[in-house]
Amino acid sequence: MAAAIKDTVNNLLDKLHLTSNEGVPPQEPTAEQLKEVQEKYEKAKQDQIFTFYDSLSSAEKGLLYQQASSFDPERINELAEKALHPPPPSKEESEPKIEPLPEDATASVLESKQEDLNKWYQSGLDLIAENTVAVVLMAGGQGTRLGSSAPKGCFNIGLPSEKSLFQIQAERIYKLQQLAQKKHGKNKVVVPWYVMTSGPTRGPTEKFFKEHDYFGLEQENVVVFEQGVLPCISNGGKILLESKSKVAVAPDGNGGIYQALVTSSALSDMRKRGIQHIHAYCVDNCLVKVADPTFIGFAASKDVDIATKVVRKRSPKEPVGLILLKNGKPDTIEYSEIDERTTEAKDPHNQDLLKFRAANIVNHYYSFRFLETIPQWAHQLPHHVARKKIPYVDIGKGETIKPEKPNGVKLEQFVFDVFPRLGLDKFACMEVKREDEFSPLKNAKGTGEDDPDTSKRDIMQQGKEWIQATGATVVSEGDADHGVEISPLISYGGEGLDFLKGRTIKAPAVIEKEE
Repeated sequence: MAAAIKDTVNNLLDKLHLTSNEGVPPQEPTAEQLKEVQEKYEKAKQDQIFTFYDSLSSAEKGLLYQQASSFDPERINELAEKALHPPPPSKEESEPKIEPLPEDATASVLESKQEDLNKWYQSGLDLIAENTVAVVLMAGGQGTRLGSSAPKGCFNIGLPSEKSLFQIQAERIYKLQQLAQKKHGKNKVVVPWYVMTSGPTRGPTEKFFKEHDYFGLEQENVVVFEQGVLPCISNGGKILLESKSKVAVAPDGNGGIYQALVTSSALSDMRKRGIQHIHAYCVDNCLVKVADPTFIGFAASKDVDIATKVVRKRSPKEPVGLILLKNGKPDTIEYSEIDERTTEAKDPHNQDLLKFRAANIVNHYYSFRFLETIPQWAHQLPHHVARKKIPYVDIGKGETIKPEKPNGVKLEQFVFDVFPRLGLDKFACMEVKREDEFSPLKNAKGTGEDDPDTSKRDIMQQGKEWIQATGATVVSEGDADHGVEISPLISYGGEGLDFLKGRTIKAPAVIEKEE
């Protein structure tokens, strides 16, 4: 019985990520240690978090103390004040001047010369072969909207192979390493993969990778780290308690990637490896070209600190954020922030295209030299407010309340908030084909848009087109238009499929080896 209770407690602590490596819960602080932390919270008028401290068990006291010690209450007050009582926007902020990015800061896979695309690809592959390229994956989300509590990367989108998003992306890295090895005759090429999780997804992500033997990658080259959290704040500016022994917290947004790279071992590990070029992306895009050599080569050739991929906006009313110039600086703007006239404006050089069409897909390149400067500016990035219904403990009654309307805010940063810090000489944008590189998984099966069925369809359709490009024929029964799944271990981007030339493939099919 005692062992069962201990296991239950340790499982709970693991979920909160408040155990040491040995699974031992945090120790109850000494009176001196507690006093020091309590005084900080009293000074900030946030000492309500210790209301129930005396009634807690020793392990719970250790939990609350460790959590409280990880926050600066004065800093939280500053963020809460800005969030709850923002200053009125300046004229420049409320009426920003927006323009498309200038041509010399952009390139398009749809319009570039093939010789330029080949040059960027080859130079990018060279950088990969030199072991100077790394990948950062933003994988903090759970599959809640997909009907799963597991990390979204664990999700099986229904391919014939039943591969998860994690496996698809890991195999693309594996294949890319092989391509670079072959080109340069090297025995070993490594593209380290830094996987950023959140509190709820870290444990399950690490377990998933271990159970699947890191999908063929070496364990030491898959670095799992965790983004930070911030306390949830009441509408009155007070830090909320989730339970009597735990502050209510929420992940600090995808913009938390910057601080997390520094506070974890990730950035220092990159430094030791000699990494110079980093590709960062979100786990939910099944078509992502992980460490895309063309993108890496393009960004490196322009010697920029940040580059971003975009896809062409489908229509004026598509609700997507846009990459553009805002008050003369690289930036993003949300669909809701643009008036109808601007949304529908046509490109003066091509009336078939929208003037503002560069849809943000959260797919970025960073130079390592830029990431090294994170400590200089990460604290200056703005925090955005998400008003939420946040369960909390009533300080007066000690009861847990589940509010029926928003009672507080969660604070988060966005990964693109750093863009305006750069001059146009250090920022670039590459337009890519949506059907080749962007198919996000956002919604539950059967939704018909950005769901498992569309993810599966887009991968299968891409495989079919790759096969047809070799001269092979793909046939489906009846009126069905089935596709073909091609394992990333066979082809990264359509190359290496000549063995299929002249053959007839009956779809749906999966091709996992040359035969």
